[in-house]
Amino acid sequence: MESVKQEIRQLCEQFRLGGIYPGLDTALQDAEKENTGYAAFTLRLLRTEADHRSRRDEAKRLKTAGLPRGADLDGFDTTVDNGMSAKKMGQLRELNWIDQIFNVVLMGPSGVGKTRIASGLCLDAVKAGYRAYFRTMQDIVNTLRTKDAVPSQNTEYRRLMKANLIVIDDIMLFPLQKEIAVAFFNFINQIYENASIVITTNKAPAEWAKMLDDEVIATALLDRMLYRCEIIRLSGDSYRMKNRKSFFENQKD
Repeated sequence: MESVKQEIRQLCEQFRLGGIYPGLDTALQDAEKENTGYAAFTLRLLRTEADHRSRRDEAKRLKTAGLPRGADLDGFDTTVDNGMSAKKMGQLRELNWIDQIFNVVLMGPSGVGKTRIASGLCLDAVKAGYRAYFRTMQDIVNTLRTKDAVPSQNTEYRRLMKANLIVIDDIMLFPLQKEIAVAFFNFINQIYENASIVITTNKAPAEWAKMLDDEVIATALLDRMLYRCEIIRLSGDSYRMKNRKSFFENQKD
């Protein structure tokens, strides 16, 4: 039996079946207990391999997604009246809008949960098997600025071109130089018909022209991003300010 198992291990390595051999002993024991037929035993091995590959692929997607900590939406409080109801959150988490290539704009002041919601939706998409990436506006700008000179940024750019979902956090937080504004428009123009885009912003669309220093580019950009789009306006007090921590609170006089 050991020689047979050794040959199975070698063949699994040869055919890159990384999930079968680690679970072989358990599968054999279960098959003996249950008096499993050959077809059922083969199916069990193939399911073991499929589960292994599914977990491996999800781990890869999570690694490249670039998610911030605390992205999981399971604990998100939808009882707070901030513009995101439980019903609306539930509909977003179904992810049907990704298949329909709809965009989502999360707009509001700092600290009301825009980034938390956006990153949580990105996490849901990764777990559902989508190629989903969370990037700040600065990340996107850096990629566009250096993709022709830096191999890793060129790889990143090509990765984003194949995305199902791209989250752009803090869009238009700072002004863009004309060259970068044009590059950013070209980027959005290339992806908007094939990928959903989620953006977070504290700037109203009317203010984008000022950030881009070009009303024509701003209009063309908004035309593409808002064509098939759900705009969600969040409000309320900053979570960070309400839960602000002080170094002196824990100090004795």
